[in-house]
Amino acid sequence: MRSVRDIAKEIVAREGGFVNDPDDPGGATKYGVTVHTMRRLGLDLDRDGAVGIRDVQALSRAQAVDIFVDHYFYRPRIDRLPKALQASVFDMYVNAGANAVKILQRLLRQMRFEVAVDGAIGPITEAAALAAARAAPDHIADAYGIARRNYYFRLADRRPASRKYARSRSGGKGGWIRRAEEFISPAYHLSDAEFRERIATWG
Repeated sequence: MRSVRDIAKEIVAREGGFVNDPDDPGGATKYGVTVHTMRRLGLDLDRDGAVGIRDVQALSRAQAVDIFVDHYFYRPRIDRLPKALQASVFDMYVNAGANAVKILQRLLRQMRFEVAVDGAIGPITEAAALAAARAAPDHIADAYGIARRNYYFRLADRRPASRKYARSRSGGKGGWIRRAEEFISPAYHLSDAEFRERIATWG
C-alpha cells in the first residue's frame, strides 16, 4: 500500500513546476504550493523579509512534499477518513482546500448521513465517512471521484476563465477532469462523446 508520502510525491509530480497564471486565483505556484500558502506558513526561502514569487521559485520538491503531508493531510485530519477515500480527498485538498471536504460532506448528505457542510473533518464527518465506506466499500471512492469531477464542471460553468483547466486546447478533457478521473474506475470515465455533450454550452 502507498504511504502518504508516496501519494504526496505523486501530487507534486502531477502539479508540475513553477507557473504564474493570471487566471489562477492561487497565484504563483510551484509543485502545487501557492504563494498564499507559503505566506501563511512564513516560508521566506530567500530570507529577504517577505514571501513572494522568488520564494515560490526556490521551493524544492522535498519541501513541497513536507508541506502537503503536514498541512494538507494530517492537519485537516484526512488520515481519519477511510483508506479508500484518503488519496482522492488528499489530492483534491491540495487542489481546492476545504472544498475537498465539503464535496465529501455533500456526498454523505446525499447518502442520508446528517453532517454539516463546513469543510472540516470532525468526529461526525469521520464516523459518517467510515459508515458510508462500510455500506458501499466498492463504490465510495468512485462516488467521491464523480462528485469531484462534477465540482470542476460546475466551477467551469460559472467561471469561463477556468474552462481551460477542464477542457484542453484540442477540445478534449482538460487537466481538472483527467485528474479527477485518475481516482475513478474506468467504467465511470466519461467517453469523448459524453464529455463533449457535457461542455456543449461552453461554446
